[in-house]
Amino acid sequence: MTARFAFTIAATDGKARTGSIDMQRGTIRTPAFMPVGTAATVKAMKPQDVRKGGADIILGNTYHLMLRPSAERVARLGGLHGFMGWDRPILTDSGGYQVMSLADLTTRSEAGVTFKSHLDGTRHTLSPERSIEIQRLLDSDIIMAFDELVPTTATRDVQHAAMARSMRWAKRSRDAFDAGGEHATRAAIFGIQQGALDQTMRHESAQALIDIGFDGYAVGGLAVGEGQEAMFGCLDFAPDQLPADKPRYLMGVGKPDDIVGAVERGIDMFDCVLPTRSGRTGQAFTRAGPINIRNAKFAEDQGPIDPSCACPVCGTWSRAYLHHLVRVGEILGAMLMTEHNLFFYQALMADLRAAIAERRLKSFADAFRVAYAHKQ
Repeated sequence: MTARFAFTIAATDGKARTGSIDMQRGTIRTPAFMPVGTAATVKAMKPQDVRKGGADIILGNTYHLMLRPSAERVARLGGLHGFMGWDRPILTDSGGYQVMSLADLTTRSEAGVTFKSHLDGTRHTLSPERSIEIQRLLDSDIIMAFDELVPTTATRDVQHAAMARSMRWAKRSRDAFDAGGEHATRAAIFGIQQGALDQTMRHESAQALIDIGFDGYAVGGLAVGEGQEAMFGCLDFAPDQLPADKPRYLMGVGKPDDIVGAVERGIDMFDCVLPTRSGRTGQAFTRAGPINIRNAKFAEDQGPIDPSCACPVCGTWSRAYLHHLVRVGEILGAMLMTEHNLFFYQALMADLRAAIAERRLKSFADAFRVAYAHKQ
């Protein structure tokens, strides 16, 4: 029987690490990028094509799945993996991000969060216990503790109160996970460090999480508008406050150059809607920087999106064809652009893993940044 959850570091280069997480549904190579499958689908992609692109794990969304089709229905239908046709690990977020992003619809208390559905106005309550229950019903492989996220622009008192409440909720989340019977014997749970950009608060949060004990630890509360410089400033100390022998997950990040910089600072796992959302709106990622395929200059460009890319899209279709599809709103345009972007992200992660293993991360990262800053 494969281990429930085993994190192995195979090589390091500075603060960066490469290795693997072994779980019963498969091995996750780290550093890892998790495509976002908000509503039981990575938008515009078949699961087998997400896998072919290099993904070892995807992310599902607790808030959206609890509303539609409901966690109970997914459970009756055999769990999220069978429902969507993905047989490898799935990480589910806790719903905490939506507590912030839909703040106008929520009422917060120590018990949890009561909110109105953004779909039909019906009222729901999300607590640490209910969040864990939903994730268990979905049959998630990696469950996230329920937390309270506030903007980095909030006052220090507000930030500290939210961090402290998140730590109390982390303990309740851990207890609810441990009470999950058979599911708890094969799944894992991560705690989420909070504390905005403040080193002292981050340390207090990390110590509270370590005292509770988790399989992995996320750095939460970043990539919410603070900018790359501020985020990197926080990542210069935040990952070091977390256990070195556990995976570190930077939630909601990000742009390719964000990921490279975060890997250099010791992060092992990432997720972001950017490659899929950008693909649907006509932005493609390349090693020479992002391009907007809608631009008129691509109307008769017979080259691939990225000459250095080995994905099926770049091997088959031209920028001119993709420009046409996107401009006329054909569904195939969104599909092909998304496929390329996800392949690009996974190829970047593979290159980062190789660079760390061969102890040449700095030269790789510096060269990547120079090329990526080029304006096409």
